[in-house]
Amino acid sequence: MSRVFITGSADGLGLMEARMLVSQGHEVVLHGRSRQRANEALTRVPGAMTAVTGDHASIPETKILADRVNGLGPFDAVIHNAGVYGDAHCIRTADGLPQIIAVNSLAPYILTCLIRRPKRLVYTSSGLHRGGDASLKDIEWKSRRCSASSAYADSKLHNVILAFALARKWPDVLFNAVDPGWAATKMGGPGAPISIEEGSRTQVWLAVSQEKEALVSGSYFSHQRSGSFHPAAADPAVQKRYLSECARLTRVAFPAS
Repeated sequence: MSRVFITGSADGLGLMEARMLVSQGHEVVLHGRSRQRANEALTRVPGAMTAVTGDHASIPETKILADRVNGLGPFDAVIHNAGVYGDAHCIRTADGLPQIIAVNSLAPYILTCLIRRPKRLVYTSSGLHRGGDASLKDIEWKSRRCSASSAYADSKLHNVILAFALARKWPDVLFNAVDPGWAATKMGGPGAPISIEEGSRTQVWLAVSQEKEALVSGSYFSHQRSGSFHPAAADPAVQKRYLSECARLTRVAFPAS
């Protein structure tokens, strides 16, 4: 039995992942951006241990969320699933960042740095990450007019860069990124060709499976198979720059070891 924390587990892929893990006998802690969303998650996942709150759009709240998770830990695995998409999420947060970047990119970095290190971490990316800007010259979108599709692609590339950077720096932990495919979530829409269950299966597998294929690090998976990824994500220079940008924007230093 494993103990697993899942961000963004009030609906969509995160909710399905939680249900699948609970049905397999694992201990699961849920997450919602507000107390209402956390309570909704608990109602929808009978058997979950508890649910914690923290709005990924706020750097201070994300730091508090890490403290709350540590108060329940340690965990065997963390699945970073929370994410947003759409023109509305180009709005600036209280921290002066596009909400897409705050939620999709920086929150996983903060939580990874501050949560007591688990054995496995899974980052939910997207095939759209291949269209992301690997130059990292303007991840705050200060000199560019924010485009929801482009900012989302950037953020999903950031997830892959983070997973690969950590796999190289912390070899005692398994870090992987996942493309769930175009799934029929609220974000993906009812016409998506992949079911929510199918879109969740790889994240669950990487979080708890003892199969040798799942016990790897620094890979990009699609439907339990290694997939193609933006080559810049594997470049140590790009990884170093991304970690530096995250530390600058969040004021959370990357742990030395």
